Amino acid sequence: MAEAQQRRGRRIMMTPAERDAFLRAQRTCRVATVSRQGAPHVGALWFCWDGEALWLYSLVRSRRWTQLCNDPRLAVLVDDGEEYGQLRGVELSGSAEFVGEAPRGGAPFPELAEVERLFPAKYFGMAQMPYDGRHAWLKLVPESVASWDFRKL
Repeated sequence: MAEAQQRRGRRIMMTPAERDAFLRAQRTCRVATVSRQGAPHVGALWFCWDGEALWLYSLVRSRRWTQLCNDPRLAVLVDDGEEYGQLRGVELSGSAEFVGEAPRGGAPFPELAEVERLFPAKYFGMAQMPYDGRHAWLKLVPESVASWDFRKL
């Protein structure tokens, strides 16, 4: 994962440990995709960070899914803060990988074992992943990452 060059440099960039803690604590991200005609689309989504990849649980009958089937490139923003001096965030970009069944029905899939343990605990307070027959997993191993924490200024 490459750290992006940032205008203000390393002064406000999160350390890898800060970034990992931030991504594990936040609940909602914004995912940007692009249509075949080049029109952007941004939507909010729940996610899990495992330290290496961002896992997105997306509706398979959505504009996002359709656009990623045609062009797997995406950018994801996770941010927080109300006042200027509190702003912090992480932007990740790369190509989505479709993992497991689509839609996900719960068939054993070793690569999903950890995320399907983390996700229901984070969002539902449950030990088991609930499957609704409408969602499936996207995996983003970031090619580029930029972070900022204005609390460091």
